[in-house]
Amino acid sequence: MAIKDWPASERPRERLLAQGPAALSDAELLAVLLGNGMRGASALDCARCALQKFGGFSGLLAAPPAAVDGLPGWGGASYARLQAVLEIGKRLLHEEARRGDVVDSPERVRRYLALALRGRDHEIFAVLFLDAQHRLIACEEMFRGTLTQTSVYPREVVKQALRHNCAAVILAHNHPSGVAEPSRADESLTRALHNALQLVDVRILDHIVVAGNKSVSFAERGLL
Repeated sequence: MAIKDWPASERPRERLLAQGPAALSDAELLAVLLGNGMRGASALDCARCALQKFGGFSGLLAAPPAAVDGLPGWGGASYARLQAVLEIGKRLLHEEARRGDVVDSPERVRRYLALALRGRDHEIFAVLFLDAQHRLIACEEMFRGTLTQTSVYPREVVKQALRHNCAAVILAHNHPSGVAEPSRADESLTRALHNALQLVDVRILDHIVVAGNKSVSFAERGLL
């Protein structure tokens, strides 16, 4: 069943245009993205099924193509549209970061990193390189690891900091386990990076650990 076949009061697309996207539920927003359902199930039914199966947007966005393709009413085109929306969100936040807006707001930094690192089944260590006004110069995924650990080399971080001629950095990595709490190894690594970067007059403003929709800031914890 296509959205156009629903009663006007139940059409998410019309409600979005009339009331704005904030008025729609998660399932309704996803139904707008799907556009069409299947025989015996509307796009809204298919959207609800997907959110229930994966526990919400986070699980759905992180799911592999094969898992999504097996959902009622979903296919390769639907998965491609979903990933396109995710990438647009990442690029939008990256544009904001380049203007300096994100770095001035800790909450926006968290949102940016949550999008950038979500859905990975292995650890990623990323560095945001900032100028003297704390505007973003570059965000680089510098090291990749396994499900539980990543080898990070302070010398390589220093080399990149010098190459970008940056004044400060924000460190970030994800925990695919879903637990955002920093480990002793995370704290030890942060100290080692602090000592190495201090030699070239580069400050660490924060180290953020991301796990799904949760994150922990070293700066807020007083760990820097």
